[in-house]
Amino acid sequence: MKTRSKPVILLVAEAVTLAHFARIAALARALDPSGYEVIVASDPRYVALETLTGCAFRPIRSIPSAEFAQALARGKPLYSVETLTRYVEDDLALLDSIKPDLVVGDFRLSLAVSAPLRKIPYAAVVNAYWSPYADIVYPVPDLPMTRLLGVSLAQWLFDAAKYIVFALHAHPLNELRRRYNLPALGHDLRVAYTWGDYTLYADVPELVPMRPLPASHRYLGPPLWSAGLPLPDWWSSLPEDRPVVLLTLGSSGQADLLPMVLSAMSELPITVIAVTAGKIHLTEVPANAVVADYLPLDNGVRRSSMVICNGGSLTTYQALSSGVPILGICSNMDQLLNMSAVKRLGAGLFLRAAQVGPAQLVEAVRALLETPIYTQAARRAGKRFRKIDTGQRFRAFISEIVG
Repeated sequence: MKTRSKPVILLVAEAVTLAHFARIAALARALDPSGYEVIVASDPRYVALETLTGCAFRPIRSIPSAEFAQALARGKPLYSVETLTRYVEDDLALLDSIKPDLVVGDFRLSLAVSAPLRKIPYAAVVNAYWSPYADIVYPVPDLPMTRLLGVSLAQWLFDAAKYIVFALHAHPLNELRRRYNLPALGHDLRVAYTWGDYTLYADVPELVPMRPLPASHRYLGPPLWSAGLPLPDWWSSLPEDRPVVLLTLGSSGQADLLPMVLSAMSELPITVIAVTAGKIHLTEVPANAVVADYLPLDNGVRRSSMVICNGGSLTTYQALSSGVPILGICSNMDQLLNMSAVKRLGAGLFLRAAQVGPAQLVEAVRALLETPIYTQAARRAGKRFRKIDTGQRFRAFISEIVG
């Protein structure tokens, strides 16, 4: 049997959104390949955006992003038992071929079965607002019920039925574990989403405070990531005499809102950088806007006075780390939870995608650009967040677990 010269770390991304892949890529980049054999496994749909230097790549299937988004929009469990069973089969084949010393997963829920079956330590990377220890209020997402009844009544009904909903969403993973003779995790999707031998929160306590955590849970900090792509040809021609607004609704946002948002922004004295994530072809682009499918996020944020996004943590942490305020156009609970935290920080505002209109957008953008308190709060947050070395924390964790 071949003796290994260094520990093998397998990082698995559930690439239903770019954020899950991006965080895993950022964490893989933080590890020294001279000390570890680093392997990233993911559906290859986003791999062209990242140069995985110093690590190997193994393809593994994820459901289509559109299927995932549809389940979110309908309020259904994100995965069926049958889908998770296929995931476990793929996981086991991967684990058996690599035999890692540690597996790190970002929303690959099936690892809560496959890793224990192979007795491999498993660390789950998650947002802290999904933790059962998070001290937060859960907003009702944009569901058919919300659109029919309005937010206030839908929120009341959601609050009354919240734990039933959480149990419904936890059921597929519990049933999967039973099929493999593992104990169920309980009737709470927050436990299902965060279960692992170790739980690593890709957040900071200032944004998502917690009740006292078990020893196996810890704040990792936000893994910042940008696409490994060149800047567009128009980059050096951006006007210097007006604010720049970065508009990116991300891989899990509602791309069909982009034309309306661009039209609303066309009446303001700003320049808009619109990033489509390849989800929509814009046939009409206002004179004050430029467009790219993808853009290095760090460059885009630093060049901007504010960011309009879907409210997801990948973009908001990049914006806050650069001291830039945020307008979130949110639809699912993940986005609403994240932007609620940003709003509490004073560094942004959010609107619901199902209700947003041009007048609301213009009012919110003007508020963020013209009211200094938002930029001041974002800059204060950025000053604190830049002191956090997520890569170093991850390296310290890996060293603690596998040496």
